[in-house]
Amino acid sequence: MSLQIPSSLVSIDWLNDHIDDDRLIVMDASVPPVVPGFVSTNSEGEFCAIPGARRFDYDQKICKQDSSLPHMMPSAELFQQELRKLGVNKDSVIVFYDDVGIYSSPRAWWMMRAMGHSQVAVLDGGLPAWMQAGLTIESSLSDADLAGNFIATANDDLFCDFNDVLNSLDSSSCCIVDARSAGRFYGTAPEPRPGMRSGHMPGAKNLPFPQVLNEGRMRDVEELKQLFESISGPEKKIITSCGSGLTACVLTLAAYLAGFEKLSVYDGSWTEWGAPSKLPVVTED
Repeated sequence: MSLQIPSSLVSIDWLNDHIDDDRLIVMDASVPPVVPGFVSTNSEGEFCAIPGARRFDYDQKICKQDSSLPHMMPSAELFQQELRKLGVNKDSVIVFYDDVGIYSSPRAWWMMRAMGHSQVAVLDGGLPAWMQAGLTIESSLSDADLAGNFIATANDDLFCDFNDVLNSLDSSSCCIVDARSAGRFYGTAPEPRPGMRSGHMPGAKNLPFPQVLNEGRMRDVEELKQLFESISGPEKKIITSCGSGLTACVLTLAAYLAGFEKLSVYDGSWTEWGAPSKLPVVTED
């Protein structure tokens, strides 16, 4: 029987059991954390990687080039080109991890889904959980032996722009959920990027992304359901946002696991919306 992803979130045991499967590709989608309290396993000491892992670089390579906004979704053509360089095939099974736990890997997972690839998952607990279990690690990442035959088919509904968000502000069928801290959401804490306005989009709900996590792993499905049902009905479309479209994807993964199906990520997020402009910003509910 061919290998199949059992869920969009897989355990270290599942990955360890299947790590030698020819169709499996492990990808490191780490980026340095900027959120207080989140620390990279690789921030100090020797570099560690899960055996055979390849680098999914959506900060420099797998992103829209020459954009003023960070790691924006690229064209299907560029995405396909870069994924083929990584040896990804049409039938590849991909597991993403990061070196924080669950922080940046959901962004890579959602990008793959937005490009038509469903056999993809996030490693629950990431590299820290793998290392804590005493499993084999390597001191460097790997390169693909051969180019892949992956075909990117973009689903434009899975990411949205500021016009989509603006048109959804007064919609009863849509809920905008902001993954930033309560301080940044209500404008009582400064934005880390210079020149940004403080506050949030009118009508948006605040769900700081650490609330869907427990010690670097995703909370169980029932807890996630309760969290999202408290702010949105299952029939509504959920648009997630954050500082730059990264931790918004942590919420998107959590909502997906909780059974919510109408999901989109605001790619520009607060880096775009909070810049000086006529886009509306408020600091109260």
